[in-house]
Amino acid sequence: MQLRSRPMAIDGVNEANVTAWFEANVDGAKPPLTFDLIAGGHSNLTFGVTDSTGARWVLRRPPLGHVLATAHDMRREHTIISALGPTPVPVAAAIGLCTDDDVNGAPFYVMGFVDGNVIRDAEAARTKLDEGGRRQASESIADVMADIHAVDVDAVGLGELGKKEGYIARQLKRWYSQFQQSQELTERPVPLVHDVHDTLAACIPAQEGATIVHGDYRLDNCMLGFDNRIAAVLDWEICTLGDPLADVGLLMVYWNEANDATQALVTSAATAVPGFATRAELLERYEKSSGRDLSAIDFYVAFGYWKLACIVEGVYARYAHGAMGKPAAGFEGFAIQTVKLAEAAKAAVDKFA
Repeated sequence: MQLRSRPMAIDGVNEANVTAWFEANVDGAKPPLTFDLIAGGHSNLTFGVTDSTGARWVLRRPPLGHVLATAHDMRREHTIISALGPTPVPVAAAIGLCTDDDVNGAPFYVMGFVDGNVIRDAEAARTKLDEGGRRQASESIADVMADIHAVDVDAVGLGELGKKEGYIARQLKRWYSQFQQSQELTERPVPLVHDVHDTLAACIPAQEGATIVHGDYRLDNCMLGFDNRIAAVLDWEICTLGDPLADVGLLMVYWNEANDATQALVTSAATAVPGFATRAELLERYEKSSGRDLSAIDFYVAFGYWKLACIVEGVYARYAHGAMGKPAAGFEGFAIQTVKLAEAAKAAVDKFA
């Protein structure tokens, strides 16, 4: 493949070089290609790619600037969706991987385009789904989670994706360390995060088997097909092996209901719109589909709230320290959200501790 020197016309894509890569590596691609940013920010960047015939693909690459290789590993993401392709788990087709930084400044991979809806907030839930569609989406998200956790990781070649045992203990250590680093920047006390950490560390349930753990499984990380079932699970960047009930607990955190005092995300929750299943109904559906024992689910819900509190505090710390290039003023909502999530974690802890 001959690289071309034409400069980038869209941040994150060297159009000339990536077009040449497509010609050499993607069957049927007919230049010229157009590129459109689908999702950006401090996570991996996602671009839609369309050729002259209207054929479409999706390109994923790390964010611009300094990145952590372990958090933005394109080979790892490509390996995961490639391995899951033949399984019942719905994923976009893995088309190709480029690890040559000379092509686009960083590794990237290309996957098939999956059409449908991403339901990010209450407005999208109301306008894109009727009540029957919301029920169908609810049932599908529980069933697909069970499918993810049913994958034989060794049989599909993912047995070395991560350590299989001691998942929660490792996660508690990782996120607590990051929270403490954030505290050094914000210099403000959030004692409940420390208290809940200590309680969780002393009460870790026995891990029953090791499965794929998506790590951020929620409605808006899935593409809903027009039949309102999940057509593709997205954003596999923090996927590893471990305790499947961590995914279940975190989904309960994200799955807000209309009367919740605390929302996991600052935006209005899609799942609080009438028609979506309740948390209890989701758990019942998952338990039936997976055959797993959910008697310790309160622990995993508490862990999910606590983990999210640590993550949100990290976001606020970066703003407070100026690492985002913007002053902290106007982003105090993140600081408030950390406290609310810690309070929700404590309320969940109180159910079992």
